[in-house]
Amino acid sequence: MGMTSFTDGNGEVELRLDIGKLGIENSRDVFVDVDDMSLLVRAKSDGTLQTLMNVKQLFDRIKSSETIWFIDEDQLVVNLKKVEQELKWPDIDESWESLTSGITQLLTGISLHIVGDSTDINEAVAKELAEGIGYLPVCTSELLESATQKSIDTWVSLEGVDSVAEAECVVLESLSSHVRTVVATLGGKQGAASRFDKWQYLHAGFTVWLSVSNANDEASAKEEARRSVSSGNIAYAKADVVVKLGGWDPEYTRAVAQGCLVALKQLTLADKKLAGKKSLYIRLGCRGDWPNIEPPGWDPDSDAPPTNI
Repeated sequence: MGMTSFTDGNGEVELRLDIGKLGIENSRDVFVDVDDMSLLVRAKSDGTLQTLMNVKQLFDRIKSSETIWFIDEDQLVVNLKKVEQELKWPDIDESWESLTSGITQLLTGISLHIVGDSTDINEAVAKELAEGIGYLPVCTSELLESATQKSIDTWVSLEGVDSVAEAECVVLESLSSHVRTVVATLGGKQGAASRFDKWQYLHAGFTVWLSVSNANDEASAKEEARRSVSSGNIAYAKADVVVKLGGWDPEYTRAVAQGCLVALKQLTLADKKLAGKKSLYIRLGCRGDWPNIEPPGWDPDSDAPPTNI
């Protein structure tokens, strides 16, 4: 048995499940259990209780007490009232596919900046996010190396970390006027994001801090993130959201990227004016003159999405 249809509209979503082959004769044989973020549908068929649908993480919150369900011929109809009535649900659950499809209505074209101690992690996650949501991936390391014709490591050894951080800040100034990009920044002390006085252009986008955690469980990781932000000792804590990583393996790139989208969805729903503030920041910002840093094929004054992802 599968879900025959899912529809979204007018502040509610509706599921229609095909139950014709189950031989359910009475609505008392159907059990629908919901809370604000989950849905469990079971039915008694031939004396056995079967699970028809188990969604542990709905795409967004519902008003569980207002759930309506009924049998319509061979279908079980479940009607869920959305808390965020204007938010469009691409699907019933909070999957990678539904998040990448649904997050763009909340980001409204505002770019993402990925910061953290590891350039490699920043770049891997940025590229996964960009591919998922249809943004253009940009790596400041590649732009800097292309402009100077030398590697970041060579640059650091010749001129020091301060020189690289200053140059990346100029790159970020230029990129701050762009839309629909996911910018992977430099990790470590050579990165502008590690310095409190280099954040003015990072604020033009939604900034995600990828922080490798020593926590043993989710609760400890959340407490660790809270302490990092409240202490104010780390420049990365200026980011809009923090995503804690329990170590790193490239195989988990998508899982980390999905965690970023979940955090960004929660952030933008909690403060619906935030995207507008970012947009205003972009319009009032100034563009830098660092050579050769425009992403290839990109028109910063166009609202059209990039075509060469």
